This record gives sequence, C-alpha cells and structure tokens, in this order.
Amino acid sequence: MTKQTSETLLLIEDDRALGLGLQTFLQQEGFTCLWLPDVTEVASQWHKADLVILDRQFPDGDSLRYLPGWLAKKALPVIVLTARVQVDDRVAGLEAGARDYLTKPFAHVELLARIRAQLRTLGEGQLEAGELQIFPSRQTVRWRNSDVSLTATEFALLAMLVQMAGRVFTRDELLNQVWGYQSFPTTRTVDTHILQLRQKLPGIAITSVRGVGYRLDKTS
Repeated sequence: MTKQTSETLLLIEDDRALGLGLQTFLQQEGFTCLWLPDVTEVASQWHKADLVILDRQFPDGDSLRYLPGWLAKKALPVIVLTARVQVDDRVAGLEAGARDYLTKPFAHVELLARIRAQLRTLGEGQLEAGELQIFPSRQTVRWRNSDVSLTATEFALLAMLVQMAGRVFTRDELLNQVWGYQSFPTTRTVDTHILQLRQKLPGIAITSVRGVGYRLDKTS
C-alpha cells in the first residue's frame, strides 16, 4: 500500500527513461514528483518543491551554474545526480549549494533514503550570516533582531550573497542570477541595489571587490 506524504519533489533529469522511472518510483512512495526534462521551466516550478533532485550534466552544460540563483528564490535541499566521480566534482556541487551528491548508477532505494534524511532536517530552511537571518519560505529578513522590509529584488540579491557567503560575484553574474538574463544596459543597477541593502541593513559586511563585484563576508 502506497504511503501518502505531503512533500513535493522536483526532479530535473534529461534522461527520459531515468526521469520517468524515478518519477513513478517516488510517486509510489507517496511523494508528489514533478519531473522536468530540462532547465527551462525550473525557475517557475522551484517554489512548488520541498526538495530538488538535480541531474548535473545537460546538453547545454553544467546545471550547477544555475543553482545559486534558484536557491536565492527559495532555500531548498538539493540532491545532485551525476556520473562524475572525482572529489573536485563533488566539492563543486556542495559549494554551489547542494546538500547531497549521488553518483550514477545508483539504487532507487538509496536515493529514497537520502531524500527522507534531507526532509527530516528540512525545518524552515533559513539562511544565516552572523546577525543576519533570512527565511525564504516567508520571504522575511531579520537583521540584529529586527525585521527588515526588502523588495523582491533586494531579497533575491541578498539571499544570493548569503547562500554563497565568502564568494566574490561579478556584477554580470548577479545580473544573470537575480534579474534573469545575461546582460543589462548597465551594471549600475547592481551597485544601486547593493547601496539600498547597505542602507536598510546598516553595518552589513557586503564588501566591494574593486574591478570585480561584491561578496558578503561570512561573519557579516
């Protein structure tokens, strides 16, 4: 008898046989499983999920390059599926924001165990950096124990920096991940939003890296 759960899984896998097989298996285990064969609709479906299963390699490249931007929309546990077995590859997945890493081929029951382990520790999925707390599920921010009102774009930009605290982002990277396209008439829009964050969060350690972009210090 199939057990019913309340969690929704987002499966992003371009191998049709594997995608359909996993979707069927996970639905038989009681989950709602949304399967996407490519990354084009991920941004619009991300908010529906409680956990994401992400294939790393797609015909157009490495899906990890999109992960920080997706996580900025909503912090979710992500399990990366890949045929890559090198330590550097696993490290890259974790540094991009994934919670777990499973190499192909794998047993469905092992993936199921990893999904259940991540869901047990899901909680609220809050992000923290020093005195800053971000609650993506509620789209709220607390700074030094006070609630702060941010626009949707300010929130996404801040969440991106917190998710990858310590990493330097170029202005073009931030434009692509937060605003959703590769180029913009001027990168001044990033500078303007960083200034607004600094004004609303006085004392926050968003560092300007001259000639490159910005980073949020881990001890913000």
